[in-house]
Amino acid sequence: MSRITVHTPETAPEESRNELGALGQKFGKVLNIHGAMAHSPVVLQSYVALQQVIGDYGTFDARTREAIALVVGNVDECTYCQSAHTMGAKATGLTEDQTISIRKGDVDFDDKLAALLELARQSTANKGAVKDSDWQAGLDAGWTDTELTELSTHIALNLFTNYFNHLVETDLDIPAAPGL
Repeated sequence: MSRITVHTPETAPEESRNELGALGQKFGKVLNIHGAMAHSPVVLQSYVALQQVIGDYGTFDARTREAIALVVGNVDECTYCQSAHTMGAKATGLTEDQTISIRKGDVDFDDKLAALLELARQSTANKGAVKDSDWQAGLDAGWTDTELTELSTHIALNLFTNYFNHLVETDLDIPAAPGL
């Protein structure tokens, strides 16, 4: 059970209403995570701002972004985010089996993606630290320094949502991700 109620655009603080309404339109309903974030305009506005910056300046396609989110959610054991990003990943063309492989750290269907996701996994598990050899493997796989440094923002965004869900115990209002 969530620790806090889920706001709607009508019940949210004034500073959260527009963004919450826009997120509700984007996803077809107000998701529990967004409705809970709306309690604090700082939280919701920070989430929206990071998403906007990634959308405006990010270099990763939607498939790669969802794969990163699956890795971070798995390492951080966030049920809500693993579920949300399984749906998102499938919408970008990944199969359910591929989403499971990504979460397990067994990406055998895309070597370039596997190298990036290994860095995401290590960074998430080790407070940002990664092995030099794995950084080099990312470069050797075809990722650029720009992309490998951008990875930190995607990890940070996903840790932000993972930690938020852990803090407020967001109720799952979407289909659960398959078990591993």
